[in-house]
Amino acid sequence: MGAAATSRGWGLGLATAPVHLCHNQAMRSLKASVLALVAAGLLTISCGGIVDPSKNQMESFSGEVTPQGFSSHSFRVDKTGEISIKITALAPLNNVPLGVIWAQADSSGNCVSVIQSSVANLNLPAISGQIFQGNYCVLVYDLGILTAPETYTVLVSHP
Repeated sequence: MGAAATSRGWGLGLATAPVHLCHNQAMRSLKASVLALVAAGLLTISCGGIVDPSKNQMESFSGEVTPQGFSSHSFRVDKTGEISIKITALAPLNNVPLGVIWAQADSSGNCVSVIQSSVANLNLPAISGQIFQGNYCVLVYDLGILTAPETYTVLVSHP
């Protein structure tokens, strides 16, 4: 019996060791994968997960843009979800397009890096996308069209 075991076990006297070792490795790998998946799920739940856009908060900012000028507003987001930005009021002209920039902000509220920019018209979505926890700002600026100051209200929907 010793000779038969040696010939099937690659001369090591181990008839089933390679199959058994592969099975153990596969089981360890499977267990590690399952634990990683469970940990990720618990982390997502503990962080509040992604917020349903219908549960977003609405922040409204008002300001004035002068010819060749801009105005900025900072805000903080505490959860992952979706953002949308639109201009909801313009005066004295209500049909003038303005530029809108969504940017990352530093802890002081200063805009430091552009995430997305767009041309905005009254009551039409200008910017939308996924947003993560952090400090942000929105800038409203003249596209080179204004000849007089324009007041505006911009609505930011975020988690």
